[in-house]
Amino acid sequence: MTTDILRADERIDDLQRNGLRIIQNPKRFCFGMDAVLLSGFARAREGGKTLDLGTGNGIIPLLMSAKTQAAHLTGLEIQPENVDMARRSVALNGLEERIRICEGDIKEASQIFGSSVFDAVTCNPPYMIGQHGLTGPDRAKAIARHEILCTFEDVAREAARLLRPGGRFYLVHRPFRLAELLCTLRAHRLEPKRMRLVYPFVDKEPNMVLLEASRGGNPRMTVEPPLIVYREPGVYMPEIYEVYGY
Repeated sequence: MTTDILRADERIDDLQRNGLRIIQNPKRFCFGMDAVLLSGFARAREGGKTLDLGTGNGIIPLLMSAKTQAAHLTGLEIQPENVDMARRSVALNGLEERIRICEGDIKEASQIFGSSVFDAVTCNPPYMIGQHGLTGPDRAKAIARHEILCTFEDVAREAARLLRPGGRFYLVHRPFRLAELLCTLRAHRLEPKRMRLVYPFVDKEPNMVLLEASRGGNPRMTVEPPLIVYREPGVYMPEIYEVYGY
C-alpha cells in the first residue's frame, strides 16, 4: 500500500530508528554516512526549533526527530523534486505536525524564515568547489556535491542570521577545507566550539570533520576523540552501530 506514494525509480528504505522510513531515488541522490553522523553529532534542546539547510530528501530532520526532543524541525531544499520526495517521507512517517519541508534557496533562508528564529541549524553542504557547467541527468547529484547553487560563505552567513543568540550551528564537511571553514565561521560570528574528525580506518587520514559553532560564543573549542568508522572492511566500529541504531 505504501508503494502507492512512490514515483518512478523511487524506493522506501528502513532507517532503523523508531520505525522510520524514507523515500529515496538512486538516480537523484541518496543520503550517505555523513548525514547520519551529523544527525548523531548535532544537539537540539527539548522544545526547541531546528532548521536543516539543503535538506535533500529530509534525512536529517527525520533522524533528529528520533534522536532529539526538538519540538519542531524544518528542512529547506531548493530542488522541487527533492522537496516533494521529502514531504512524502514526512507523511509516510506521520510526522506532519513536527516536521515541515520548505522549498527555497539557502542564500535567501533568512528572508524566508526571518532572523534569530532557530535554536539549532544543521547543514551537510556541498563539499566541492566549482563545476558550475554541469547539466543534464546528473545535475541533481552535482548540486548536492558541488558548490553550484551556494557556497560555504552563503551557508555560514545565513546560519548566523537564522540562529538566536547562543544558538548552535552543526555541519559536516571535508578536512581539506578545515582552515577555510573555521575562518568563515568566525567571520560571521559563529564561534567554533566542538570538532570531531572522522577516520575510515584507524591507520588512514580523516575524510570527514564534524563541527559545532555558537552564534556569538566565546573563543574556546573542544576537540573530541577521533571517530573511527571501520574495524575492518565491511565491519563498523561499535560507535557507528550505535549512531545508526543497529
